[in-house]
Amino acid sequence: QLQASGGGLVQAGGSLRLSCAFSGRTFSSHTMGWFRQAPGKEREFVTAISRSGGSTYYADPVKGRFTISRDNAKNTVYLQMNSLKPEDTAVYYCAAGFTPYGLPSTKGGAYDYWGQGTQVTVSS
Repeated sequence: QLQASGGGLVQAGGSLRLSCAFSGRTFSSHTMGWFRQAPGKEREFVTAISRSGGSTYYADPVKGRFTISRDNAKNTVYLQMNSLKPEDTAVYYCAAGFTPYGLPSTKGGAYDYWGQGTQVTVSS
């Protein structure tokens, strides 16, 4: 089970830190990802991190602004979002999955478990 938190309302240029807590003893075996879905749009990949934390991958729109990290001792993955833009407004979902070699995947189908989502709203 995944529980995302940390969303909210922020002005453009501001920052937010999302957290996603994983329930269970196999967190370190899972690749973790963040996806988002804006109103009227399809869900899109944001970023992912390998099970060891040594490899990350970012979608182009968030490169240089967002940072994914994980703490395997706390069963938690984080998404630090800086320089937020109105187009970042969406519901953000964390996901966990067993991917080939434990490496990040951009494909939603690669993830087996999904959190409930947390709303991020960026005002202009």
